[in-house]
Amino acid sequence: MSELKRQWWKEGVVYQIYPRSFQDTTGNGVGDLNGITKRLDYIKSLGVDIIWLCPVYQSPNDDNGYDISDYRTIMAEFGTMKDFDALLSGMKSRGLKLIMDLVANHTSDEHFWFQESRKSRDNKYRDYYHWWPAEKGTPPKRWSYFDVDGNAWKYDKLTDSYYLHYFSVKQPDLKWENPEVRKEIYNIIRFWFDKGVDGFRMDVIPFISKDTTYPELPEKYKGNYVSYYSEGPRLHEYLHEMNQEILSKYDVMTVGEAPGITLDKALDFVDEEREELNMFFHFDLMSLDRDGDEVFWMRNDKWKLTEFKKVHSDWDKVFAKRGWGSMFLSNHDFPRSVSRWGNDSPEHWRNASTMLHTFLLTMRGTPYFYFGDEIGMTNVRFDTIEDYKDINTLNRYELLKQSDISLDDFIENEKEAARDNARTPMQWDSSTYSGFTESKPWIKVNSNYKTGINVAAQENDSHSVLNYFKKMVLLRKHHLGLVYGDYELLLEDNEEVYAYTRIFESEKYLILLSFSENKTTVDIDEVSFKNAELLISNDTTLKSQSIPNFHLKPYQACVYELT
Repeated sequence: MSELKRQWWKEGVVYQIYPRSFQDTTGNGVGDLNGITKRLDYIKSLGVDIIWLCPVYQSPNDDNGYDISDYRTIMAEFGTMKDFDALLSGMKSRGLKLIMDLVANHTSDEHFWFQESRKSRDNKYRDYYHWWPAEKGTPPKRWSYFDVDGNAWKYDKLTDSYYLHYFSVKQPDLKWENPEVRKEIYNIIRFWFDKGVDGFRMDVIPFISKDTTYPELPEKYKGNYVSYYSEGPRLHEYLHEMNQEILSKYDVMTVGEAPGITLDKALDFVDEEREELNMFFHFDLMSLDRDGDEVFWMRNDKWKLTEFKKVHSDWDKVFAKRGWGSMFLSNHDFPRSVSRWGNDSPEHWRNASTMLHTFLLTMRGTPYFYFGDEIGMTNVRFDTIEDYKDINTLNRYELLKQSDISLDDFIENEKEAARDNARTPMQWDSSTYSGFTESKPWIKVNSNYKTGINVAAQENDSHSVLNYFKKMVLLRKHHLGLVYGDYELLLEDNEEVYAYTRIFESEKYLILLSFSENKTTVDIDEVSFKNAELLISNDTTLKSQSIPNFHLKPYQACVYELT
């Protein structure tokens, strides 16, 4: 432990904000930067340290801001650069750090670079993107996340060529193989760092390197395009170059969104000696309750707790000696955590929400919470396609019209799986539109804001989900072992209880988490834990005791300090 490298981004707790849905101050039904500034005291009161702000750059919003048309300008719907500067100043004065989204695998097709690129084959910006001349025939198949035909090549008549887009047709992929493109990206990063931004979450960063001969998908990938996209030939060269050219010159944090990255490749990205990134998000957990391929990705609610444990235990082992991990259960791309991994029925919602808070805040790795998690916000479960706003749901709906899958079944699936479940407005109080806006919001508010799932109802309730969250964050901050301690899984085969210890120098902790709607008995050796002090529990009737409580109520969580 003498070699422990303490870092603020390891010890911090991250709070992710989807600005469109956080707080509207203009009355147009869309959240904005001034709305976040208005709520900074609330955010500070949570005890979190770092705000991750989803894109606020100029964008035509084909993919809600992840299609950027100008990296140095604020989207008019969100405000101005003056508003951004005021937000950043307000954060700094409260000791909060800010990380933003770096979306550098692709731009909007309305970006100046692409507008120039498509004008002619000899344009200065032509090589900023991936083009395939039509006279060479149809380009080798590439799959797109958001294309209605699943095709990542789009024909452009102007120059009789195809351009590559792993995502929407309005999100052409940048050609990182061109050193001028990389210089442009590094200058954008420098622009925001010089403003005082503290780091970046890097959108689909493993996809930036491509084989520019554009071969047919190699047989070894067995049709898995995501894995292929994440293993470009010059990926680590680019990440190391970015680190040396810009990241290493500032005290910042970097977290990569890393679909396709497997356990055996993890340290290639975050081993300190490689000088690339600080951490990344893997997606093993996010696929645990999904079946089918990328197009027909359907929810399967038959996941087992033993599988959930294995995902986290395997990844913890990877980072036990080198590198650093991240912990998250939901974000803007996935459903609400309590609806997905817990239980949002009225009788279990509180304990399930607080149990999941306990889990994230007692595991090794930087914990990320999505706005509204702190009050236990749940899936909205829209009944009709007309209520959905997300390009992913809308395009898949159109694509499925050509398949044998029932559209009614698809809507039932989206009630649990859709990204829009995470994008409904923040529930501040019980007034009209939940205190988010004074007019019709851009997307419907979850109606349960009227029944206690709102900030105002929970702030003065000492037993609320919100106040438990605050206590749990404080507990992690006061016990360094919950940040850096070694992790050991107990009861590996138990399908109802997740139990583990964290050990750091002289500190030792036992964590017991029920993932069951039934009462459970924990079968571990009581002698080993005979000296224990209860630090926190979401069971309000449980008091400090000398021996851990091995009879857990539904979704009960307990953290003990052992001596």
